[in-house]
Amino acid sequence: MAEQYVATDKRTGLEVAVTGEFPPHHDDRIRIARTCTLFTRLLATILSNSSESDRREQFVAIETQLELAEALIRGDLTEVQTLLQQTMERLGMGPEQLDEVARRILKEFGEDGPPDLGNLGDLRPDPPPPPPLDDIDIDLPPHGHSDKDDETPLDDRL
Repeated sequence: MAEQYVATDKRTGLEVAVTGEFPPHHDDRIRIARTCTLFTRLLATILSNSSESDRREQFVAIETQLELAEALIRGDLTEVQTLLQQTMERLGMGPEQLDEVARRILKEFGEDGPPDLGNLGDLRPDPPPPPPLDDIDIDLPPHGHSDKDDETPLDDRL
């Protein structure tokens, strides 16, 4: 059965709902709720900008960053390279400037380039505890995690 996270920005009243089948583990559910909350705050901040042109630029920037994050998580380095190149071009960096950046990187790391990092998804340090998000209300589905030692509902632990 589908579950739903609903986050509401207190400043603007903007509400974002995410519906789907979510993993039962407590930490996964916390990350889903936090991501939904941050996305809601981000959209509310952009939408509160009175300048249409600024809003459009902000949406394009965020869309690109989300695409980049998704490609990094999937480990699609070709798409990461393409997205970074497009971003640099939008910032006014043409092929000559990008070539200069590449030369500097090669000079710094040598002809072999930086060390192979493998799948970037494997580089997951333990996240720091999240700061409070006092300007967002979030409704969480009932907990469904299987931690036998902790019977506190997810709603009460946030």
